[in-house]
This record gives sequence, C-alpha cells and structure tokens, in this order.
Amino acid sequence: YAVPDDVVQIALPALRHRVALTAEAEVEGRHVDEVLSELIRSVEVPRL
Repeated sequence: YAVPDDVVQIALPALRHRVALTAEAEVEGRHVDEVLSELIRSVEVPRL
C-alpha cells in the first residue's frame, strides 16, 4: 500500500515529463516543478 507521503515524494519525478506549460506560463517564467508543487500542496490529504 502507499501512504500520502509516498505519493508526494514520487509525484514530481513521475509527473515532471508529462506536463507542458502554456506559452503564457513560460513567458511568466514559471517552471513545471513550481506548478506541480503548487498543485500537490492544494490537494487535501485524505485521512487514513
């Protein structure tokens, strides 16, 4: 089984290559890791 911390730990390496930023995000200087980190932080961790 996997606990939420396991998912958080592997999320960036697993998803980094699957995300393409919009042209607007690139112009703003955003980075894929930054966007993914914000997304991960915004998801409520389920109770075990």
